[in-house]
Amino acid sequence: MTSRARRYLALPLAATVAATALTGCVSPSADTVGRYTAPIGDAPVIANETPYSAALRCFSSYTARKPLRIAVGQIADYTGKMESDNSGKKLTQGAALMAMSALSKAGVPLVERFDTSVAEMELKYANNKLITDDKQNDAPGDYRKILAGSIPGSDYYLVGGITELNFNIRSVGAQADGGAGGTNGLTGTVGGTMYVMNVGLDLRLVNTDTLEVVDVISYQKQIIGHQIQGGAFNFLGATFFDASVGESALEPVQLAVRSITERAVLEMISRLYHTPGSNCASGLGTAEDPLAGPGDRAPASPVIQATATTTSEGVQHDPSRKDPYRWYGSSDPVAEPRLRSDVE
Repeated sequence: MTSRARRYLALPLAATVAATALTGCVSPSADTVGRYTAPIGDAPVIANETPYSAALRCFSSYTARKPLRIAVGQIADYTGKMESDNSGKKLTQGAALMAMSALSKAGVPLVERFDTSVAEMELKYANNKLITDDKQNDAPGDYRKILAGSIPGSDYYLVGGITELNFNIRSVGAQADGGAGGTNGLTGTVGGTMYVMNVGLDLRLVNTDTLEVVDVISYQKQIIGHQIQGGAFNFLGATFFDASVGESALEPVQLAVRSITERAVLEMISRLYHTPGSNCASGLGTAEDPLAGPGDRAPASPVIQATATTTSEGVQHDPSRKDPYRWYGSSDPVAEPRLRSDVE
């Protein structure tokens, strides 16, 4: 290796060593708190929100007045898509947890049916008289009693799955190169690509007592990503210059799953609680929707003043409600709902 080559190789090596020293020290010996180095990053912990989270919280005024207990069952990933290196699934396996969080934001009372392993183990111990709730002074107390009817049941349960994950629905790209015609002239390149994928979700709400499917919702959301890059190359006498820069971004796929989950829960809760047309979800399907699409350009509809009809049992049926599976016995939008089976 010539002295000139060693000189040109030494410059980038020195720059790399200097940059490493400036970004933080790594020591072979742990510091006083047990770390070899301090981690980077100081982003705060924030709430995991979607554009529909505020509307869900708005519903707490309705759900608190007439609680309906809801359980969340399996909302599985049915796409079967895996990472190319077999490191895991492409999509979140926690859609059921997202639905629970959405219902909680709306103030809906939840009963646990998703993971009952701890409760079942506690019941087993209690059945064998091994658990106490009044242990005092390290002395065993009376064992926990198993009481019939101590666990509240659910009125409805929510199940479904992630059913679509379509890659590269459409993509577009462009690239250009140019520069001086001479041997030592500056040349450059610039280019970019955009691509679109989508994810879909199907949910259904089931009456726990009758196993009737009272509501079904299917939504999909497209996700966009892009890449931009540019570079320049030039000879500077006996040396050369080569630089490039780029940027890429992809809309979070798992956040899209959370968004369509919250949108579906928001719409189901609106119908289940018979909220009026000017309620927290009045913007759904209109230009006021936080994620309005091309077909959602109509203004929000006003409250519909429809005349309620009364059955022979004295239960009112309001024809303005779009949810045909519910009857209710008052003009109060959050009055106690009654099932059709209760009056037929």
